[in-house]
Amino acid sequence: MGSNRQDGNAAMKGYFAIGVQGLSKAQNAGTLFRTAHAFGASFVFTVAESYDKKKLNQTDTSNALRNLPYYQFDGVKDFRLPQDCKLVGIELIDEAVALPSFRHPRQAAYILGPERNSLDPEIVALCDHVVQIPMNFCVNVGIAGALVMYDRLVSLGRFAPRPIVAGGPSEPLPEPVFGEPLWMKKDRRRARQAAREKTGRTD
Repeated sequence: MGSNRQDGNAAMKGYFAIGVQGLSKAQNAGTLFRTAHAFGASFVFTVAESYDKKKLNQTDTSNALRNLPYYQFDGVKDFRLPQDCKLVGIELIDEAVALPSFRHPRQAAYILGPERNSLDPEIVALCDHVVQIPMNFCVNVGIAGALVMYDRLVSLGRFAPRPIVAGGPSEPLPEPVFGEPLWMKKDRRRARQAAREKTGRTD
């Protein structure tokens, strides 16, 4: 359960997308897309999916694909991402980084594997990072995606600090601190340059 409130303080820098490879159940796709829509994803995608798209609305009650760009790739060979976008695989493998210790890229696309299976090794080879969610066993694709997106929000969003004791924050979110206007910096540099030239200094 969540809230419809749009909190500007939670805004994250950069962008993210999330997708899945080899998905066969429309309900899982719908849940993932709806959650991505709720967390503010820039786009969603699938690679070699096989589900019935007519059944997406059974779980995607927000009509995510009417509000987000959706990219459908037939396979690994035609899989594409925007320039500088880092691919992050979500997979239970030994070399994967634990999600709580992972620094999310500013521009990221997260990809999950199909139900009851793993990401294709070719997909893993394309990943810039591989992350695992510390759990005793695997969970539903939609739940795994939600955990990753929530962790990104907590890591990169702006929120009031957690208190030492249980409960809500005891101090407000600090106001952002901005530097002086750029024109003032330029004027000061020009003044220093003029002073050096006047005294014959070149340092």
